[in-house]
Amino acid sequence: MIAYILKSSVLLIILFAIYKLWLENEKMHGFNRIYLLGSLVFGLTIPLQLFSFDTKISKAINSFQLPEMVINNSAQNLNPITNNQTIIYSLLALYIIIALLLTVRFVLNLYSFHKKTKYNKSQIINNQKVILMPEIILPHSFLNTIFLNEDDVKNNLIDSQLIAHETAHIRQKHTLDIIFIEAIQILFWFNPIFILYKRAIKLNHEFLADEAVINQSESVSHYQNLLLKMASNQSQIALASSINFQITKKRLLMMTKKESRLRAILKTTTVGFVFAMLFFAFNTTTIAQGSNRKAINEPPTLRADSTENIQQPEFPGGMTEFYKFIGKNFKMSDEASKNKISGKAYLEFYVEKDGSLSDYKIVKDLGYGIGNEIIRVLKLSPKWKPGTLNNEPVRVIYKLPMTIQAEK
Repeated sequence: MIAYILKSSVLLIILFAIYKLWLENEKMHGFNRIYLLGSLVFGLTIPLQLFSFDTKISKAINSFQLPEMVINNSAQNLNPITNNQTIIYSLLALYIIIALLLTVRFVLNLYSFHKKTKYNKSQIINNQKVILMPEIILPHSFLNTIFLNEDDVKNNLIDSQLIAHETAHIRQKHTLDIIFIEAIQILFWFNPIFILYKRAIKLNHEFLADEAVINQSESVSHYQNLLLKMASNQSQIALASSINFQITKKRLLMMTKKESRLRAILKTTTVGFVFAMLFFAFNTTTIAQGSNRKAINEPPTLRADSTENIQQPEFPGGMTEFYKFIGKNFKMSDEASKNKISGKAYLEFYVEKDGSLSDYKIVKDLGYGIGNEIIRVLKLSPKWKPGTLNNEPVRVIYKLPMTIQAEK
């Protein structure tokens, strides 16, 4: 999961940087909308590696590293503790709590629009459904409905261009984009890149709505002055398309910028090339050749960075049971206990195609027979469920870091 999040974040950052530096200032708002939404889908799905392209190179085979295990040396018994397990459970609980809170907020925002629609007067203006709100609000839209202040409508204070602006949001279904990015933010609330995407998508919506109004208007300056007049009110409505969103000099200048077909073709072509490069880069499987095997007929070893269909070996009952098994059977020597030995030891071992363990290697020992004792315990292990690569059993090398804590 961590590898997926990192790869996805890298992809999304690259694609967003391309948008900010290469596309945002171009008058190709329809394409930019597709680019932003497509970048989100691309960045979230490509790291899943649903496609794979193989390339072979000669390099060392990588291995899986197990979470660190802590063995607490007490006078009576040894209790295995996985440091990472407590952290993982705590982070998972935090993730779920925040995601649930954001979900509740999202549902309440949706329900608020339902209440506004149900309990307030409505009428049709320019063939568009309008909800008349008693409180002072800026014109905004959600799904197929525009929300306006009731007194402003009665006193004819709502400019027709404002209605046209919100109508553009509705016809182009901008609400669906906002709901989409909101849902993604709930799932990936810990990743700030989605905040930047949300802002870019909303600003792009305003560019699109501005463009629709200008295409129907003879006076661009009148519409610009109207926006500047509305900009003093900074209130915003969650999930809504509101006309006061980021009224900036960039947005006003965009209205008078001329479109260059040649530049648009160049930039869209370049973007397509970048997407293709990223697609192949994140879907290429590097297969280590057999130069690092002990024998020509030795079966292939599973690699941690392979993008193929991998299933890691599994101890009977899961890895938690494996740590319990180690803690239950590990016996500290009297000499090690007397000298209060503490520190980290590293071991490597293979899980064979039949699930048995072999090729035990002490990478780092603390002395006093600790390394040999760990190997003795590993040799007592029952057979594992073997690892597979593309549904074929393979050897897997594991690294096991262990921390020995002396009795206090």
